[in-house]
Amino acid sequence: MSLFISNAQASTGAAAAGGGTMQMLIMLAIFGLVFYFLIYRPQANRVKEHKSLMNAMAKGDEVLTQGGLVGKIVKISEDKDFIVISLNEQAEVTVQKSSVSAVLPKGTMKSL
Repeated sequence: MSLFISNAQASTGAAAAGGGTMQMLIMLAIFGLVFYFLIYRPQANRVKEHKSLMNAMAKGDEVLTQGGLVGKIVKISEDKDFIVISLNEQAEVTVQKSSVSAVLPKGTMKSL
């Protein structure tokens, strides 16, 4: 075995193992920062924007749901978090406020 590893290299390898814990802590901190800036922070911003969108909805707004339905808000129920969307003159659908993905500009339904 001494043919492949000299005694000097074997002794320095044991001393370098103590410095590995500091390198591991630095890598863990870098991984935590990458996780925060690439995953957690953008998701928190999206949640914050969606909550402000739900609070800003009003009767008469044209909305797009996550299911792909486009309609105009007819009624908003504040206590149960549901809204009634009119798809056309005959059809109305009740959906949760959280299923609204976007508030569309006025006149979007007429252009479709």
